[in-house]
Amino acid sequence: MTDGPRQRGNAASTPAGDSSSDTGKDSGVALKKEIGLVSACGIIVGNIIGSGIFVSPKGVLENASSVGLALIVWIVTGIITAIGALCYAELGVTIPKSGGDYAYVNDIFGGLAGFLRLWIAVLVIYPTNQAVIALTFANYVLQPLFPTCFPPENGLRLMAAVCLLLLTWVNCSSVRWATRVQDVFTAGKLLALALIIIMGIVQICKGEYHWLEPAHAFESFQEYDVGLIALAFLQGSFAYGGWNFLNYVTEELVDPYTNLPRAIFISIPLVTFVYVFANIAYVTAMSPQELLASNAVAVTFGEKLLGVMAWIMPISVALSTFGGVNGSLFTSSRLFFAGAREGHLPSLLAMIHVKRCTPIPALLFTCVSTLLMLCTSDMYTLINYVGFINYLFYGVTVAGQIVLRIKQPDMHRPIKISLVWPVIYLLFWAFLLIFSLYSEPVVCGIGLAIMLTGVPVYFLGVYWDKKPQCFNAFVDKMTYVGQKFCVVVYPAENEGGDAGNKEESDGGKEECGALKSEEC
Repeated sequence: MTDGPRQRGNAASTPAGDSSSDTGKDSGVALKKEIGLVSACGIIVGNIIGSGIFVSPKGVLENASSVGLALIVWIVTGIITAIGALCYAELGVTIPKSGGDYAYVNDIFGGLAGFLRLWIAVLVIYPTNQAVIALTFANYVLQPLFPTCFPPENGLRLMAAVCLLLLTWVNCSSVRWATRVQDVFTAGKLLALALIIIMGIVQICKGEYHWLEPAHAFESFQEYDVGLIALAFLQGSFAYGGWNFLNYVTEELVDPYTNLPRAIFISIPLVTFVYVFANIAYVTAMSPQELLASNAVAVTFGEKLLGVMAWIMPISVALSTFGGVNGSLFTSSRLFFAGAREGHLPSLLAMIHVKRCTPIPALLFTCVSTLLMLCTSDMYTLINYVGFINYLFYGVTVAGQIVLRIKQPDMHRPIKISLVWPVIYLLFWAFLLIFSLYSEPVVCGIGLAIMLTGVPVYFLGVYWDKKPQCFNAFVDKMTYVGQKFCVVVYPAENEGGDAGNKEESDGGKEECGALKSEEC
């Protein structure tokens, strides 16, 4: 089934009378293999540490009902994330294709399952994730201007939109610019968290650890409820969201068989350590009631401990979330690029700029979808959407690892973990899904309904290969117009994952500019 859509996707990129796509395949225009181990760790850490650690502490504590249980949630969520990352490490080196869980589900379960994963990513996961982070950026930027009240919703949306448009322009202009932005703002977010942790240690040395004592840590401010605890895990999982993003750019990794698992093994424990100690620091300065009353936890923390230097915290957090939006735009464009290459999205999204080597159509697409998502301003509801749908497909992907072991036991696996780990992950996954459905049936039901709308779209848009000639002509014309507008072509084939393994520097830039102007 998947061979047909893939062929149709390529054909759609070559309108009658236009040779730009075929020319692109022979021109050397391609996304380059230039992500090493350090950059790979930066992608994982930079994407995980977005807004969750600065927003989700409130949601985790509110649903966990006590400080002690909230800290346990953070620790357990980090451990489960590490187990899931182990499973993805095996899949990533067994199926070394960009696209992450979409590519794995597509290969293991077939075109429909893969399309539904891509469909929900297009409609919910990426736009929601980017909207939440952008809204958090706006909140931390505008909060100092409104010290006695919350910033107006329209102001938050406008500031979030400016952030998205600016970073989309940066990513469209240059991969190097996008990488430098990511490096600078990742450093900013690590400095912000380091400051929080150091201040927490100082507080503990002063004896300010009332809410960390066992006698007080488990004092509940509301009755414990299993459904609410499941929601606490969902809120915590949002903060760890992004742990699988490196799998989306596997084909751009230098030596993926080595660097993919190494980056995962380095990054996940580091983030778990930072998250747990940042939350310990929060409760050394704030009571649970103060933390729940704050709409910007890190800012409140800074106001209580930094005095006249409290302005450092909102600026640092704004830098963190700004970098989070940048990293999400970078990886989402590669997911849509992979989906279009398989024929599951319009072929225009699989094209890159002839000189800049950036997937401009995919970047514009994710920017527009995120701007539409900004119409919903309740970021905690958005977090629940993202957490539930993400966990749904995380579980399907990990289940696919077991299915692949059964169907192809002799398949070459550079990394082969015990099946105990995916079973543990799936048990935790089932717990979250069942009790999330019980506690928030409307939110979860809406997510499932949105996913299922992809079924007719798949059969009409992908599976049905005898579409009217007028429809095909219209698609070809729109693709041609899009190519002209964005100055993009279909990239060179990456046969066997070896193309582009050479060192790319100035020669790579010359390749990207090799096409003649008349070819676009």
